[in-house]
Amino acid sequence: MKILEVRDLTKNFDGIRALDHVSMAIERGTIVAIVGDNGAGKSTLTKCITGAEKPDFGNIILDGISLQLGDTTHSRQSGIEMIYQNLALFPQLNVISNIFLGQEILNGFFLKKNEMKKIAQDIISKLNPHIEISKEVRFLSGGQQQVVAIARSLLRSPKLLIMDEPTAALGVQESKKILNLMIDLKNQGISIIVISHRLNEVFEVADRVILMKHGKIIDDSMISETSMEILTNKIVLS
Repeated sequence: MKILEVRDLTKNFDGIRALDHVSMAIERGTIVAIVGDNGAGKSTLTKCITGAEKPDFGNIILDGISLQLGDTTHSRQSGIEMIYQNLALFPQLNVISNIFLGQEILNGFFLKKNEMKKIAQDIISKLNPHIEISKEVRFLSGGQQQVVAIARSLLRSPKLLIMDEPTAALGVQESKKILNLMIDLKNQGISIIVISHRLNEVFEVADRVILMKHGKIIDDSMISETSMEILTNKIVLS
């Protein structure tokens, strides 16, 4: 069953076509990787899906409902969350504050700290029970900070989670933990779009891989029906 449909998305920047009639669909509870060289259109596509950019033409449908294009609030309220590569965490704040930043639970003018702590602990315990939620984020490892960013997104119970190069700054062991976490989220029914340059990781976690070049989708294959060698050749030769 489709959770996301992108129909004929087109976007121009100063006469340059960043997206050229892009159409695709994402099934519920799957991981879809989007790959391609820098400037292929990957980031523009995901920004249009989240409402951070408004396409010049096309439609985006989430769970059967058309999104208001160029409206991040509507996209988020509809169930789309994006974790950018820079994570947008505040290092001087603790894990709880980062998870609830902008979505604090209030009793009048006062924070419901105990309730927020309990919710944060529940989410973190399911993702990485070794993270101390009272610790400032600056004292966490890169992988742990990635978990905090994921926890913040899960607070809104997303239907679709978009991750931009989630392991780019991580070592092998922490990358493996994030990949395993992505599979766990998929098994919970959350659909994931991941932008990645690490093809070995794509083949480890993704169900499908979409190759973009010059603002177009030039290949869309099930992982089970392709290989890293075939995909690499398509990237080089297309």
